[in-house]
Amino acid sequence: MASAPPKSFKQATWYFDVVSPFSYLALAEIERLAQSMSISYRPILFAALLEHWSHRGPAEIPPKRLHTYRLCVFEAQQRGIAFRFPPHHPFNPLKTLRLLVALEANPRAVRTVMDRIWRDGLDLSTEENWQATSAALGLAPAAAASLAEAPETKAKLRANTEAAIAAGLFGVPTLQIGDELFWGVDALPMARAYLDNPDIFESGEMRHVATIKPSAARAPT
Repeated sequence: MASAPPKSFKQATWYFDVVSPFSYLALAEIERLAQSMSISYRPILFAALLEHWSHRGPAEIPPKRLHTYRLCVFEAQQRGIAFRFPPHHPFNPLKTLRLLVALEANPRAVRTVMDRIWRDGLDLSTEENWQATSAALGLAPAAAASLAEAPETKAKLRANTEAAIAAGLFGVPTLQIGDELFWGVDALPMARAYLDNPDIFESGEMRHVATIKPSAARAPT
């Protein structure tokens, strides 16, 4: 009996939230990967993932907050990425996410917005920065705001987020290749290895860890 042909992936989905500095740090690698395969950018609301799984974001745990921020700065320096935190974090990303959804998460638009927030350290909730970002996207500020507030735009962001939860996402950024999820900028090397060899999870310790069950668990709060 002939063996099954190896898997080959031509398409992937990248889930992200503009509030996530790690989404920005991953963006350059996603752009490079998109040169060899089709990647759909999918804006989602990270806060909804946190609510669904009943856990806190790293910035909501005081000791973890500073550690996470320092790690982001360090990772950016290691990768040679220009990086600056906006004046407030976490911030409300809804308006910006909705605008990107309305623009069909065009990669150029995503890069433009992410650069404004994480390269330049801008607060897009201010009118001045919203106007400048809208102009960079080729939109009048009022038109950008109208797109972001359209009912169909809001519905699509909710649908994106619900689809992410249904797929098993628990954090951002996450790259979905087939049924496999690769969470975080540090998982992208594993994603590339999976593209080169889709059987890497099918043998040895990789197969074993998929069978491990807990022997203890905390009581729900």
